[in-house]
Amino acid sequence: MGGEQALRRGLESNAKFASSGQLKKTIQSRKKHQQFKKKIESRRGANGKGKDKAPVKGDDSGDEDEEVEEIKDQGKTKVKVMSVDDFLGADFMDDDSDDEDDEEDIADDQSFASIDDLEDEGAAHMFELSNLAEKDPEFYKYLQENDRDLLDFSIPNVDDDMDGEASDEGDEDEDVEMESEKLPILTNEILRRWQKALLDHRSLRALRKLLIAFRSAVHMNEDNQVLAWSIDSSTMYNKLVTTALKFTPVVLAHHIPYKTLPNGKYKTPTQTAKQKALQKLILSYFNNIVYLIPQLTDNELLQLTFAESCEDFTVLVKAYLKKCLELWSSGEDSVRITAFLSIRRLASSTDNAIMDLVLKSTYLELVRSSKSTSIHKLPSINLMKNSASEIFCLDHTAAYQHAFGYIRQLAIHLRNSMKTKTKEAYRLVYNWQYVHCVDFWALVLARACSTEAEAGRGEESGLKALIYPLVQVSLGAIKLISNSRSYPFHLHIARSMLHLSRHTNTYIPLSPYLLPVISSQLTPSGKPKPSTLRPLDFDSNIRAPAQYLKTRVYMEGLVDEAAFILAEWLACTPVHGSIAFPEITVPVVVSLRKTLKSAKTKSKGGTGKETGVVKGLVERIEDSVKWIEEKRKGISFAPGKMSDVERWEANLKVEDSPLAKYVKVQRKARVKRKNLIDKAVKGEDEILDDD
Repeated sequence: MGGEQALRRGLESNAKFASSGQLKKTIQSRKKHQQFKKKIESRRGANGKGKDKAPVKGDDSGDEDEEVEEIKDQGKTKVKVMSVDDFLGADFMDDDSDDEDDEEDIADDQSFASIDDLEDEGAAHMFELSNLAEKDPEFYKYLQENDRDLLDFSIPNVDDDMDGEASDEGDEDEDVEMESEKLPILTNEILRRWQKALLDHRSLRALRKLLIAFRSAVHMNEDNQVLAWSIDSSTMYNKLVTTALKFTPVVLAHHIPYKTLPNGKYKTPTQTAKQKALQKLILSYFNNIVYLIPQLTDNELLQLTFAESCEDFTVLVKAYLKKCLELWSSGEDSVRITAFLSIRRLASSTDNAIMDLVLKSTYLELVRSSKSTSIHKLPSINLMKNSASEIFCLDHTAAYQHAFGYIRQLAIHLRNSMKTKTKEAYRLVYNWQYVHCVDFWALVLARACSTEAEAGRGEESGLKALIYPLVQVSLGAIKLISNSRSYPFHLHIARSMLHLSRHTNTYIPLSPYLLPVISSQLTPSGKPKPSTLRPLDFDSNIRAPAQYLKTRVYMEGLVDEAAFILAEWLACTPVHGSIAFPEITVPVVVSLRKTLKSAKTKSKGGTGKETGVVKGLVERIEDSVKWIEEKRKGISFAPGKMSDVERWEANLKVEDSPLAKYVKVQRKARVKRKNLIDKAVKGEDEILDDD
């Protein structure tokens, strides 16, 4: 019986030792001693080959170290050609040996695994108690009847996604037991202590506790999740989420800093011992953010989710980018702008794999979102096109490969439609996605190859070589089908080419594609049908409805739209700023006068408003021709002197010409009319209200 009492006293002593926290401190001390011992041994075993960092806990795979060394030997070129999956695996990152980590840093890193060690010791103790029933069944029965607390000894669990929880503190409010039925309630006092530790000391322990509570908030509505904290109010929920989103990037950037390069891009940190120790913490944070984004309905919290900088962490980049793109394409304007800024920060990485992923995903999301277009959805699509074009202009070399491939896709669709000549084949080209793709690449090339941008860079853009194939594809799409119902599609493509021509100072011949639209409506084959239809909105239509065909309202709208685009094309710098403007306009004036004469002779149509628009345009063109000829009178050089020609054109002020002033007035009138229509549609004011 004396042996039984001694064994019982030993078990009681072990239980008290474990519950008092001394067991954990002893384990930490041993682990710390082992860490320093391994580090010293690794330095002694270097044999003059340079400094090797000490092995990190959990990194016991010799094969992985060999792979890292192989990649180092292959040089930087090997890293650049890796895929996105290789990058996300982080196997190619250089393991910089940071021997300057002090004792306190190592202790912090190792503390992230301390709870796991404690769980291992507790499991061993439970195993000894279970063997007691076989070794001494009489004493085990005695314990069941008289002292059951010893048999019920257990160690609290922690969540698998985290490295553990700081259960060593004496504060009972922060002592989390995952298996207890009643979870501790998170209070303002606890949150303020964490905030103070994060601000004053950039404490990793406080960050770990904060992220455990953050995970509890994110998954609080799920039944099968083991949570650490109970959030009892929406106010505390918002405070906790806001604190996690604001403080976590700051603390992580302090411990794992990234480098900002002079060109505005950032370089991700190399994989050091501290980063390996924090890897699970970072993964947990980003997993929770990705899971949280679809749940948030408050726009301020959504903006905060994307607003905080996360440049130095490229884990889960695919999932994070996917959520950013979803809100960029479907959220409210403020949220969409914030999501776009996050996408742009990802694109600022020096890693080519991330840049390629962002460019490809952004373009595909734009194409998916532009499948259908309405007057209400058009502003959203325009915002996406303008913002996406900015991303493609960050790195012209990387953007060239994608732009070339996608413009080639447009050309393949056009070629197949020209060969097959069926309705199904024509639909591959005559759809909203094709229109928006052409317009998007026109925006990208106009932004990248504009005269101002190239002057600022001091060199020609690498994307300039794509202007010619894009123009060829676009003009080929216009010629694919030429009938009255497809004219809205033609006008959309013409607008995109006009934008490209104006910004890149490139001459694009648009008059052969606009003059047939005007002549076909002024000289119709039959008398226009009267109708009570409202004017067709050409901005939100690429194919005229059947009821609009051969109606006067449709004819007037087509002539007005085509004449305005033609006037803008003639007034742009590549055309009107040319010394040969009088000669360029000869075919245009002849064709328009012939059309006006035919319309007057037939007297079947084109005798109203539309003829007045065309006559006014012809008069302004002729006035501008006289204005250019007056400017050319003092010229003493021949047309072959290109340097003198370019100097003369650079000094010419096109905005002072009669045609430019006419276009300016027409543009203001159209903007005013559009604003009145928008007000009437929204019901804000009466359509006749000029305010």
